[in-house]
Amino acid sequence: MSSSNTNNNNNNNSNSTTIINNLSSVTKLTHQFYGLRHGQSLANVAKIISSDPAISTIAHGLSEVGKAQVRSSAVQFCSDYQQEQQQQQDGGDGGDGGGGETTTDGTEIPTRVCKGVAIYTSDFTRARETAAIFTSELTAAGIPLYSPNKAIEDVRLRERYFGSWNGGGDEHYQDVWNLDKDDPNHTEWGVESVNSVVMRTSQTVLDIEDALSRDVGGEEEEDGTVWKVIF
Repeated sequence: MSSSNTNNNNNNNSNSTTIINNLSSVTKLTHQFYGLRHGQSLANVAKIISSDPAISTIAHGLSEVGKAQVRSSAVQFCSDYQQEQQQQQDGGDGGDGGGGETTTDGTEIPTRVCKGVAIYTSDFTRARETAAIFTSELTAAGIPLYSPNKAIEDVRLRERYFGSWNGGGDEHYQDVWNLDKDDPNHTEWGVESVNSVVMRTSQTVLDIEDALSRDVGGEEEEDGTVWKVIF
């Protein structure tokens, strides 16, 4: 995931090892969140780092192998979704957060009806193409979508920006990761810090949770509907 260059120098002089995660204090989420990695991209094939929005939003889409990978994942997701829905209708334990399940203290968890699937994506070409294939497969399977026919784009879901390593060999990921272990705020080589990525992505989850909860009647409604969120 990547951010714009203007954010890459935040906290450059900080040596704090604390990870700033907006989800740390959240005890539960109403909706179900799934992380979907894009299929093999042309940048993956070339073994280069592609994290600059000026390039990655127009180039480095999916390879044919990548497109097939996404279709396979989408078909499996559709199968699992339909099986879960059928189990819920039959009164089994496959429903969303319910169907006879209990918490650790024995409290029964109310059955929550899944309203459908909400698909979000960054504006990077490889991510948009992945989301488009997934959207097409789910539509063909008759699965309700929060945003019919088109995934919702959010730039906060971009790949981390890798600064001067952008366009270089992907072996240089490890150079950055080696420093990440000791300082989640470092911006060596102009990269985006780990904390910047965690902060923007965790906030995205909270914002999506809030938007979808308001759509289905409020997050405090214990017997309300929920969305499966893919991003």
